[in-house]
Amino acid sequence: MTLYSTWRLSYDKLDAPARTLLQICSLLHHEGISEELFKKAALSQLDLQDLELQEESTKLLNQLGKQDSGWSSWTFQKVVKGLRSHSLIEYDTQNHTYSIHPLVHHWSGTTMEGNRHIQNLILTIIGLSVSWTFTAEDYTYRRTLLNHTINSTASLKLEGINPLIMMHIVLIYLEQGHWKEAEALQVVVMEKTRRRLGDDHPDTIASMEILAGTYYCQGRWKDAEPLLVVVMEKRRRVLGDNHPHTITGTGNLAITYGSQGRWKDAEALEVVVMEKTRRVLGDDHPDTIRSMGNLADTYERQGRWKDAEALQVVVMEKRKRVLGDDHPDTLTSMAHLAATYQSQGCWKDAEALQVVVMEKTRPVLGDDHPDTITSMGNLANTYRCQGRWKDAKALQVVVMEKTRRVLGDDHPDTIRSMGNLAITYERQGRWKDAEALQVVVMEKMRRVLGDDHPDTITSMGNLAITYGSQGRWKDAEALQVVVMEKRKRVLGDDHPDTLTSMAHLAATYQCQGRWEDAEALQVVVMEKRKRVLGDDHPDTIRSMGNLAATYLYQGRWKDAEALQVVVMEKMRWVLGDDHPDTLTSMAHLAATYSCQGRWKDAEALQVVVMEKRKRVLGDDHPATIRSIGNLAATYLYQGRWKNAEALQVVVMEKTRRVLGDDHPDTLTSMAHLAATYSCQGRWKDAEALEVVVLEKRRQVLGDHHPDTILSMENLVMTYRKQGHLDEAVALEVDIEKKKDL
Repeated sequence: MTLYSTWRLSYDKLDAPARTLLQICSLLHHEGISEELFKKAALSQLDLQDLELQEESTKLLNQLGKQDSGWSSWTFQKVVKGLRSHSLIEYDTQNHTYSIHPLVHHWSGTTMEGNRHIQNLILTIIGLSVSWTFTAEDYTYRRTLLNHTINSTASLKLEGINPLIMMHIVLIYLEQGHWKEAEALQVVVMEKTRRRLGDDHPDTIASMEILAGTYYCQGRWKDAEPLLVVVMEKRRRVLGDNHPHTITGTGNLAITYGSQGRWKDAEALEVVVMEKTRRVLGDDHPDTIRSMGNLADTYERQGRWKDAEALQVVVMEKRKRVLGDDHPDTLTSMAHLAATYQSQGCWKDAEALQVVVMEKTRPVLGDDHPDTITSMGNLANTYRCQGRWKDAKALQVVVMEKTRRVLGDDHPDTIRSMGNLAITYERQGRWKDAEALQVVVMEKMRRVLGDDHPDTITSMGNLAITYGSQGRWKDAEALQVVVMEKRKRVLGDDHPDTLTSMAHLAATYQCQGRWEDAEALQVVVMEKRKRVLGDDHPDTIRSMGNLAATYLYQGRWKDAEALQVVVMEKMRWVLGDDHPDTLTSMAHLAATYSCQGRWKDAEALQVVVMEKRKRVLGDDHPATIRSIGNLAATYLYQGRWKNAEALQVVVMEKTRRVLGDDHPDTLTSMAHLAATYSCQGRWKDAEALEVVVLEKRRQVLGDHHPDTILSMENLVMTYRKQGHLDEAVALEVDIEKKKDL
């Protein structure tokens, strides 16, 4: 007797409820089948507006434990006992779920002989079990339904699914990042609702809004915008200007404008939304407070951080008073305020607030809630800004593992968490690790989100930056050109992200010594940013600083200085005297003074930068350590070699301790100290250090990295000064071979 025959005999001995449950399980995923699914469906109050489907689903659930408006766990367990007695189903004591062996799963499906009707009923049960509420338990439960939903919809015609059930299935797909599947379902929902209720029925308009949301999630903002405009206009006409749904639709359109970089358009709409909600719903209504938060976010994107901060403080205080200190919306407002602190370089303030958010979110929503994981990621990002890369990495690894376990390997949030970890690797000088992870991220983004999704394009840009860090400028350039062209096509010529990609390409030209190409592109970026973002937006000011750097490399020191003075003054006025970007602009101006031989002016400015960075960023922040190194270089140019050496030893020791023995910045600090030894005629000391630097750079950066070749050239000079001509010539031959390659 075959195994299938044995199962058939067992099946024939089952009562009707057990047979029904087995058939249901055959159309679900073979693992993770819970009593909770059937209980939630049985207790659902959703009116399907389809009497026959409602009665059939109720009849099916009655067999499993539904009793009027309640649920009998005893009845369900009795049905399960029948299946377990024949070894047709197993119980997972750890997860409190049931599973079926894949072979049994496949065989039990044959007992229905292609009955699509029961497949529709099972999808209906899944949909009935879903509620549009958003507690931690709701998120966790809906995540368990994804695989069951995918199995149940396989080969099922979408047109045959109840539209109300489809909307619940859409929610499952949206939360799990399956936006294409959500879109496909929502298109059918919209058409069915339109045919049944008419173009202007509120439910039809709501279905259009949800469809626009699926476009938005895919980064298809141009597709979302016209649909949201229609939604807004229809609601104005049908419900009136001041109906809450009309106001909400206007707010959603504003968010879409913001995503396209149209911040002035977004701001104008958000001001209207805020005023209307205030007048219609009152100052303290959650929707009014939410509208204030959205406007604050737009201020933040425009670089108007003080305006954003002022509004965010109001939002936070209102939510504390109206909703309570621990309400998820209150915690969200704190997170947004922390992000604004971060943008202003107030990293300690940001960190303090983010720690509170993370600690409060855990007990309220649970360790594995997406918002809890997001709060950990935000804190990790602040650690990264502070140069605390080890702390950032440790937290990001936890975030990545949690998102992977909770959401799955291919969820967009999981992929983003991998990308964030890769950026930290890049900052640590672990470029091979960064590259390996970024290639995985890029491929996953392409497969999950599509070639032209903004996040996919961003992943390509991040990989290009890592290529540049490795001195692979041709590879970086090739990828950056693709990124720039894609952003022009997808986002538009003037979108801020498009301009950023142009700036990155210009920087790569700069690294290749193609200063005229860099300058031409930087001028375009600067002019566009002035027009799109305004003269005083931080990104506009940074673009001026980038152009000044190109002038410096071209030896146009007066042009560089003139622009850098403007940049420094603007940074002071817009960001404040102590903002990290202001201090960077001062450091760049000091470098220009050095190039002109104005070492006293350079020294005076570098001392100010160093002291400010110590106070603002801390003694061991990488930027602080760099400023000490810059001051040491100025001492060197002045022939103050002992002063230079003393500072360089400090720099080398700090970079070793903070960044690690093999970090590229540590190796650079060793090379600078070796140069100071050379200036003092201490060639043996210089040689010993240069040999170490060369070997480490070969190991860390590779034989062909520009910094490795530079260290070889430095060692050649040291050999020649000592009369070690054979060693010098041999190394020169090696250098030429590498340059030819």
